[in-house]
Formats: sequence, C-alpha cells, structure tokens
Amino acid sequence: MTIIRAAGLEDVEAIFVLAKAFATSFEVDETAFRRTFSEVLATSDANLIVAEGQGQVVGYLLGFDHGTFYANGRVAWVEEIAVSAEFRRKGIGKLLMQEFERWARQRECRLVALATRRAAAFYEALGYEASAAYFRKKL
Repeated sequence: MTIIRAAGLEDVEAIFVLAKAFATSFEVDETAFRRTFSEVLATSDANLIVAEGQGQVVGYLLGFDHGTFYANGRVAWVEEIAVSAEFRRKGIGKLLMQEFERWARQRECRLVALATRRAAAFYEALGYEASAAYFRKKL
C-alpha cells in the first residue's frame, strides 16, 4: 500500500536521490538542495509531498500556488514530480497528483498547471490538456 503524506526533514536523503534522477537540465548540487529543502518546508505557498511504499519514499511532488490576474485568483503549479523507476506504472504518480489537486482545491486555486516534455500521455490520462508552449532562459 502506498501512503501519500507531507514531506518532513526526515525525507531529505530520499528526496535528494529522487531529485538527482529527475533532473535533466541541471546537476543537483547537494548544498543548494539542502538549503532549498529547508526553505520549501518553511514556505506556506509550497507543497512538498511524498509517496511512501514498502517502508521507503518512492516518489515526491513539489508544487506551489500563487495569485494571478488571468485566472481570477490563485493557481497551483507542479514544479517537480518524480517516482523511483522500479515503482513507476503502479499509480503512484496519479496518487501524488490527486493529493496535490486536493491541496490546490483547499486553497481555492482555479487551476493546476505544469510543464512537461516526457510525460504528456500521463497527464492527459489524468484529464490535463495542452495549453501553451513552455519557454525558459537559464540565468
């Protein structure tokens, strides 16, 4: 059975391992990761949740919410979602997304959005639709 719960300081090592595997555009620096991890846990607009199965953290989702003009209120943004390779295709990503959506509804968010280039079929199966192109500029 998989449990979805809020992440805590005790999850830092497991999430670090998953984040390193998730990252493709950046190399995850451990010092920066640990600093950011603490900041995220202390930020009220952040939601860091983990999937725990077989006594270990097997996935995580990091998302935020913020106010907007275009949506007439708050929106939620999934920044990162990762599931350990051996636990994929078992519904864990879906459980993480459902919990994030529940959190977003509680905060009266008008929508949940994200950017992806590797998992479009997964998000479409959950009812998401393509909406815009994603642009970025590294600083």
